[in-house]
Amino acid sequence: MSILVFVEGDQGAVKKTSQEAVTYAKEMAEGGSVTALALGSFDSSTLEGLGRNGADKVLHVSDERLDQGIIQAYSSAISQAITAEGADILVLAKSSLGDAISARVAVKLQASLASNVVALPDTSNGFKVKRGIYTGKAFANVNLSSEKKILAIKKNAVTLRTDGPAASVAPFNPELKDSHFSVKITSTEKATGDILLPDADIVVSGGRGLKGPEHWGMIEDLAKALGAATGCSKPVSDMEWRPHHEHVGQTGVKVSPTLYVAIGISGAIQHLAGVNSSKVIVVINKDPEAPFFKAADYGIVGDAFEVVPKLTEAVNASK
Repeated sequence: MSILVFVEGDQGAVKKTSQEAVTYAKEMAEGGSVTALALGSFDSSTLEGLGRNGADKVLHVSDERLDQGIIQAYSSAISQAITAEGADILVLAKSSLGDAISARVAVKLQASLASNVVALPDTSNGFKVKRGIYTGKAFANVNLSSEKKILAIKKNAVTLRTDGPAASVAPFNPELKDSHFSVKITSTEKATGDILLPDADIVVSGGRGLKGPEHWGMIEDLAKALGAATGCSKPVSDMEWRPHHEHVGQTGVKVSPTLYVAIGISGAIQHLAGVNSSKVIVVINKDPEAPFFKAADYGIVGDAFEVVPKLTEAVNASK
């Protein structure tokens, strides 16, 4: 079994979700070799560090044109790397970029594709993978029958490995034509903040129970104490208490952190659809009948203006 892992970058750093994809591939390989593929500007020490996550070798396409994530160019480079390495399986993180790339590569190579994969494949009788469906409310076991297979791994599906030896790094030079770069990205607007929602392991969100934007400081204080990103419900972003890129829910940002803390949020179905992949959900609400409590692992019935400052104080005291 030969496995290639595509790793996404962000300003020269490898995203944690891609590091998880490398670890997933190493566990699937059962001691076999795993090759990672990095496109664009990375320094050698960063790529060697993928060995800690399980990569044995890293192929690096050092082309500044690839820094912008042009989907056509990425798909071509990845397809050529799969062919050059004789890889049977492509592993990558499920993301907006990963979704677009995996579909195109699947068509190019006539490969089977499974997205939102949450567990290692069962190869006892064919090649069966478990994937989340219906925004995480159910699972499907899917048989992949094509010779080539593509697996897009859900965030937090595996425990990240960090104890491997440094990986070797080798240049890779795919044939990239001008037509691959016919689409031009003229500008990019990125969400700001110390920790961004899609990458956060902990998210603290607030809703209309906060009564106004002037009270958001206690949400930010708790988030800072926990090392978390901040989010909000749709009504909060609609009322412009918070920016729209913090809106968590079915029509906003879907998150799957290790811990999701919902403060003053009733728990409308649209919001739940965006957070129900979280490993642990904590709800703080003064209404004991709030629907969110039915989805919570832990709940606190109380006034957020009393509970949250005490919780922040306790978190800071425990450090």
